[in-house]
Amino acid sequence: MKPVIGITMSLEDEQKQTLRKDYSDSVIVAGGMPILLPYCTEQEVVMQMVEQIDGLVLSGGGDIDPSLFDEDPHPELRELTPQRDHMEMQLIKQCQIAQKPILAICRGCQILNIALGGDMYQDLGTQKDFVIQHTQQAPRSYASHQITIQKESALYQILGKSRHKVNSYHHQANRRLAPSLRAVAWSTDGVIEAIEQQEGAPIMGVQWHPECMTQTDIDARKLFAWFVQICQPISK
Repeated sequence: MKPVIGITMSLEDEQKQTLRKDYSDSVIVAGGMPILLPYCTEQEVVMQMVEQIDGLVLSGGGDIDPSLFDEDPHPELRELTPQRDHMEMQLIKQCQIAQKPILAICRGCQILNIALGGDMYQDLGTQKDFVIQHTQQAPRSYASHQITIQKESALYQILGKSRHKVNSYHHQANRRLAPSLRAVAWSTDGVIEAIEQQEGAPIMGVQWHPECMTQTDIDARKLFAWFVQICQPISK
């Protein structure tokens, strides 16, 4: 059986549930079976969603409600989707209980950290002293900046390198990490680019968008292949 990978979606105009095709394509190419998780905050339904999947991809998207980490809105804060925040936090909690792997991408990397007790920059350009360009003016598949990867990490084992180029489409980023997480990659300005859970089920968050690069970049394919492999069900 192919591993079933649940993928969260964005919400547009408060009614349209959307997801870039890159996400599901990347899971399929890696050998998994993607299913898109509709918006819901009812705990019992969320629990059943987690029961039906072997792993969870938290996709990218818009900004995160700062009240979740006890801050008021920054002037540069953009559109929020509170329903998405709450659903994804429930999904993370239930995946933790069920010991199911999570791959968190861009916004997903941030909501993962917040759900586990961390916080974030609401706007890098105004809240951090020096930053490189993190919202690139280039095609989504283009690797625009370098990151450094810690050798003692799952990400290093997957990619086999300590230096890597990634794409970048974000103005928010993780700041203080939750106790169960550790940073394993950074951009040259010190922004955290990847996080991993220290104990329990494999959980990785990346600040870039590997799903946009799987057609042209072998390292992006390696990341999805690793995730689908660790989600392989023992029995069904």
